[in-house]
Amino acid sequence: MNENFYKRNELLAGKVIKGLASRNMTGYYAKDAADALEIALGLIPEGGTVAMGGSMSAAEIGLVDAVKKGNYRFIDREVIPDRRAAMLAAYDADVFLSSANAMTDDGILVNIDGNANRVSAIAFGPKKVIFIVGMNKVCPDLDSAMKRARSVAAPANAQRFGLSTPCSKTGSCMDCKSPDTICCQFLVTRFSRHADRIHVILVNDTLGF
Repeated sequence: MNENFYKRNELLAGKVIKGLASRNMTGYYAKDAADALEIALGLIPEGGTVAMGGSMSAAEIGLVDAVKKGNYRFIDREVIPDRRAAMLAAYDADVFLSSANAMTDDGILVNIDGNANRVSAIAFGPKKVIFIVGMNKVCPDLDSAMKRARSVAAPANAQRFGLSTPCSKTGSCMDCKSPDTICCQFLVTRFSRHADRIHVILVNDTLGF
């Protein structure tokens, strides 16, 4: 990464972390993926129950593999036969891992979901939620964050899942009502009522979609 852009991200992360603090959430700055992994693992208690929604970012920094191999009780919905039971069990987890589809530079998180298991667990249930967020997802305001979530993250995820949505074919949001749409629920997290519940690790890298 260009040194000037690296410094820009570091400075912007400082602003985001202050914004998160004003919203009763905790932010961290990670200089790279290895740093982000170390911070994340430091937030997860040994022997704790860990669940997650779909998160490319958590996988990209090695967090998913580390949790699977570590001293944790991982609720892996990819191997548990009853997928619905696995999703429901996530609500009582000690830690829920996620990313954000976008966020504002003053600390508002934006997420879109199809089944709602991810956004509902972010909103309520797990004792702690850890977000892994690449600096590529930080936007100047809520409007641009919503546009990023709908026109960048959603089409890329629809293509990743092989869904037959208009955005998977055009590359941009068509405000569809397709049976395959993943834009069913929108969650804007502007404040956490519970201190020490939401933790956001900002990574000086391009992660996820």
